[in-house]
Amino acid sequence: MDIFLDKYCLKCLFYLAAEAGPHHILKMYNTSGSVVNISPRLQANSVDSYYRLEVVASDLQSETNSPFFTVCVFRLRHLEDKVTEDVGKTPEIICELKSQVEAFKRKLEVLHTNKHFHLFLPSLSRAAFMLESVLCCCSSLQVTEEVREHLKTPIFDNWQWEEAEMLVLLQVMYTDLDFLTAFNIELEVLQNFLFEVYCHYNNIPFHNFQHCFCVTQMMYGLIWLTDLRNKLGRTELLIMLTSALCHDLDHPGYNNVYQINAQTDLALRYNDISPLENHHCAVAFGILAKPECNILKNLTTEQYKHIRGGMIKCILATDMARHNEILNKFKVMQPVFDFTNKDHKEVLMKIMVKVSDISNEARPMAVAEPWLDCLLQEFFNQSDTEKLKGLPVTPFMDRDKVSKPSSQTNFIRFVLLPLFTELTKLFPCLQVKAFIHRFSSFIESCLSESEQDDNTEEDKGEEEEEEASHSSLTASVPFSSSVSER
Repeated sequence: MDIFLDKYCLKCLFYLAAEAGPHHILKMYNTSGSVVNISPRLQANSVDSYYRLEVVASDLQSETNSPFFTVCVFRLRHLEDKVTEDVGKTPEIICELKSQVEAFKRKLEVLHTNKHFHLFLPSLSRAAFMLESVLCCCSSLQVTEEVREHLKTPIFDNWQWEEAEMLVLLQVMYTDLDFLTAFNIELEVLQNFLFEVYCHYNNIPFHNFQHCFCVTQMMYGLIWLTDLRNKLGRTELLIMLTSALCHDLDHPGYNNVYQINAQTDLALRYNDISPLENHHCAVAFGILAKPECNILKNLTTEQYKHIRGGMIKCILATDMARHNEILNKFKVMQPVFDFTNKDHKEVLMKIMVKVSDISNEARPMAVAEPWLDCLLQEFFNQSDTEKLKGLPVTPFMDRDKVSKPSSQTNFIRFVLLPLFTELTKLFPCLQVKAFIHRFSSFIESCLSESEQDDNTEEDKGEEEEEEASHSSLTASVPFSSSVSER
């Protein structure tokens, strides 16, 4: 009889096989050392192509140690000390007893894991488990140095990590940048803040918690890559990282154009002025208003005002209606940029958040392409709704007019390349990482795919060809000025 397991059950079995606890983070590697996604489509292993399981983050305060075992261990150690005093060395029987206790503890941890995973329960129970995992994983975890270093790179693959694990990695970012010490942030408060942020991202195709993590991780990577830790103050770094984290909070999946045309509550509340970005800011500071989540509670009033003002400016800068305005300011400042100049630093912080927000194509193709599919799905959902409600249909979101290749080439040409070109003038190290080369390769790949699509459509009527050409042209500029929701 064939047995079919979904991705969740399969991962549970791997945890059991590795005897990993529920609060550990387990990753699988192939023979070349690359992370392999644990899924039902995993290829069978062999003697030559085997897989390696590794716990990349382990719990330092395991919740599996019951009071009973705590007492047993204490009494055993007390007995050992007493025997050692009387005899001079630990008898073999005591050593054997200790070994048996440790082995029994490990077996109980595995049993606890089995119970915790609910292997064959309905999906509702699994959802409850995932929610519990989010809470549990953001505990005292020790992440390996290899993962910490990889987290600092722009090639980090978000698709290999679960959302609960992303919360742990976000905690690592705040810890490794020394924010907890510099701003007197309690670890539990940081964990509460991160979890509340997680809860305020909606389950939509693109602007979800995974997007939030990717933007924050790119910001974190750029901070290390450009050595901003030695060029900006700790406060500016906190503003940028937290702005990236909160920049799309409670995004509904419909952009500002839709909000204004549909006269939504957000558009009315913010007078049609960056309704989404203003809402993201409001939600962020609503979370910070909760004492148990307020990572800024130990700062002075002036420090709080400075950070709040900086976050508002950075998040509002992600509205692409202001893209040219901000980019042009940066172009003027770039040749004479001064890291001690307040205005210069303010514009740079906006640019860094903007770059992080729309930087998926700076990642490897295997990471970037799935994000494009997610974005187009969200775009198509909006255009479908616009058609149903009789609203103006946003051209670059119309599933009947937009192709995947043309949308990407336009976006890269008119948005990413100009932005990254200016940034690399200030930070030449970015060119070493071949960002621009990657964009160019992506364009060539998309154009090649687009040409193939055109060849298959040659036998269509001239009228359809003209319509397709027109839609491509009309998609180009609006797309470049509309990535406000990316």
